[in-house]
Amino acid sequence: MTTELQKPPPEVHALEHRHHSMIDPHRKGASGLSDIILGGQDGLVNVLGVILGVAAASGDTRLVLVAGLAATFAESVSMGAVAYTSTMAEADYYDSEREREHRHIRQVPMLERSEVLQIYAEKGFEGELLTRIVDTITADAQVWVAIMMSEEHGLMHVNRRGALKSALVVGISAIVGSLIPLAPFAVLPVRISMAVSVLVTAAVLFAVGAYKARLTVGNPGRSGLEMALIGTLSALVGYGVGALLEIPPLP
Repeated sequence: MTTELQKPPPEVHALEHRHHSMIDPHRKGASGLSDIILGGQDGLVNVLGVILGVAAASGDTRLVLVAGLAATFAESVSMGAVAYTSTMAEADYYDSEREREHRHIRQVPMLERSEVLQIYAEKGFEGELLTRIVDTITADAQVWVAIMMSEEHGLMHVNRRGALKSALVVGISAIVGSLIPLAPFAVLPVRISMAVSVLVTAAVLFAVGAYKARLTVGNPGRSGLEMALIGTLSALVGYGVGALLEIPPLP
């Protein structure tokens, strides 16, 4: 007759199936939000800096629009490429570390087992329960490696198929973000457009920062203010450069 003590505890069942669900849906959602914020914020700040610099230097709406659109699409392609290559690099690193762990398990299994035991002992497990957890993990090489990757190295599986999606999300977000500060210049005089563009960009950055804090952890007001201040001050550097290098009007 099997007693309650002999039944595998819930922790063991969770560990047995952990390697089948290494990509947490919440983590995937957070990654998507991160891609949107990365692309959108980068587009907002960089293009605002470019158009403020060109506007301050030339005062020519046409030049501002041309420079802004050129920066918009160059930025989106560049950001998308960076997102793709960084995701692939992260996946390559994960794969190399996973292969190294497989090699260690084959070559020095007792040492690797002792590392698992130490990890879960530090979590508060002890006695028979600790032994059963370690036995369960080390009985399956895939589970063993997945646990070591997560617990020892702090690494999560990276889906290579998500690299292209990440690149597209970042690139499109960069385009959308870039068009926001550029829009006033299409309908308003240059000097007015500069002020409106800064105010609109600051408001959008504040909203993005507050929204991010609501979805994660933090104070929405503080997060929004920080993002708005940092982004706006960074963009104003472009204005400073343009003002210093102001182009005299043609005769």
